[in-house]
Amino acid sequence: MASVATTIERIRTSADGATCAPELAAPPWTLDPVPGYGPGASMGDVIPVGAPRQGGLPEEYRQASSDELHERIVAARAALGERVVILGHFYQRDEVVQHADFVGDSFQLANAAKTRPGAEAIIFCGVHFMAETADILTRPDQAVILPNLAAGCSMADMADIDSVTECWEDLADLYGTEPDADGRVPVVPVTYMNSSAALKAFCGEHGGIVCTSSNAESVLEWAFERGQRVLFFPDQHLGRNTAKAMGVPLERMPMWNPRRPLGGNDEQTLLDAQVLLWHGFCSVHRRFTVDQIDRARADHPGARVIVHPECPMAVVDAADEAGSTDYIRKAIAAATEPTTFAIGTEVNMVNRLAAEFPQHTIFCLDPVICPCSTMYRIHPGYLAWVLEGLVRGELLNRITVPDDVAENARVALERMLAMKPKGSS
Repeated sequence: MASVATTIERIRTSADGATCAPELAAPPWTLDPVPGYGPGASMGDVIPVGAPRQGGLPEEYRQASSDELHERIVAARAALGERVVILGHFYQRDEVVQHADFVGDSFQLANAAKTRPGAEAIIFCGVHFMAETADILTRPDQAVILPNLAAGCSMADMADIDSVTECWEDLADLYGTEPDADGRVPVVPVTYMNSSAALKAFCGEHGGIVCTSSNAESVLEWAFERGQRVLFFPDQHLGRNTAKAMGVPLERMPMWNPRRPLGGNDEQTLLDAQVLLWHGFCSVHRRFTVDQIDRARADHPGARVIVHPECPMAVVDAADEAGSTDYIRKAIAAATEPTTFAIGTEVNMVNRLAAEFPQHTIFCLDPVICPCSTMYRIHPGYLAWVLEGLVRGELLNRITVPDDVAENARVALERMLAMKPKGSS
C-alpha cells in the first residue's frame, strides 16, 4: 500500500488535538443510520428532509483493515480494466485519491469522465451534485456511481427548486417579464456548479447558465449582456466577490433569504439591484477569517496568502490572491523559488499540496483540522464495495438524472462550457 499519511492519522496525531469533531477519527459507516451531514465543517448545517441516505455497508468491508481494502480495490480495478474510471475530487482523503484515474475540481472531473468513452462505469469520489453533473454530460449507457449516497453538499442543499421557483415568481411580479429597450430581460438566473441538477435545469429553462469558481466573471458578463439583473445561487460569497471585483457596488447586491417575504428586502432595494445573492454558503470556506491571515503573516513574514472565492468578502479582500482549487494548485506549481503559502481552502487539498511540493512551506490558514463533512463520507470501504459489485455484475449506488431534467440542465452546462476564465487563452 502507498505510504501516505491518511486524513484519519492526521486527526489522531494532531499535536494539540485540534479537530472540529473527534468523531472524524471514526469510520463513516457509523454515521449511516444518523441523519445529518456528519462531523466536519458542515456538521451544524440543517440537512433537508428526504436527503439521500446510505444503506449499511456490508460487515466484510467494515471489518477490513486499511491494507486489505487497498488490496481489494487494486484487485477489482485490475479485473475491471478499462471498463471503469475513478474520479477523485481535490478534497478527498489521500487513501481514496491514490486510486483515482483523474483528480480535480467538480467540473474538471465531469469533463474527465468523457475522456474514457469505453468506460461502462464512472465512480465519482466526490459529492452528489458532482455525480449528477457527470451523469448529465456522459452517455446514457455509462453508469455514474457515488460510493456513499450520503455524500451530499450542504451549500447545494441551501437552494432547492421550490424556493428558487417561488423567488422567481416574486421577482416576475415585481419586475415583469418583458425585456427593456436593449432587449435585456429583467433577470437572468445563474447557478454555481455546486447545485442540484434541478437548479441547473431551472437555469437552462429560464435563459440562465451555470458557473464555476474559475469562470464566474465571464459568466456574469454573459448574463449582464442578456439581463438587467442576475439572480445568483446558492453561494453568496462567490457571487459577491466576483461582482465586487467587476465594479458592482455592494448596495446593489442585496441578499435573498428564501425564508422571508421578498427575501427580506423592500421593493425599492430589489428594483435597484444588479445582483441578487442567495443566502447560501460553504461551511468549509466560511471558517476562514481575517484574523487567521493576520496571524499567518505575523508568524511567516512574506507568506503568500491565497484563498478560495467561496470565502467571505473580508477574507478575500485581505488575501493576496483568490482563486479556484485549480488556480491554487497551479499557483503553487508555478512558483520557481521556495515560497511560504498560506492557503484558505479544504485541509485535505492543502496537506496534499504540502506533500507534493516539499520545496515550499504550505499550510492551511485554519489551524483546526475540519474537513468537508460530506467528502469525508467517501471511504475506501465504500469504494471497494462498489468496485467489487461491478466485478460481480452488480451496479450499486447509481446516480441517474431524469431525462427531462437532464435536457434542460445540459443547456445551461453547455452555455457554461463556452465561457473561458478571464485571462485564459
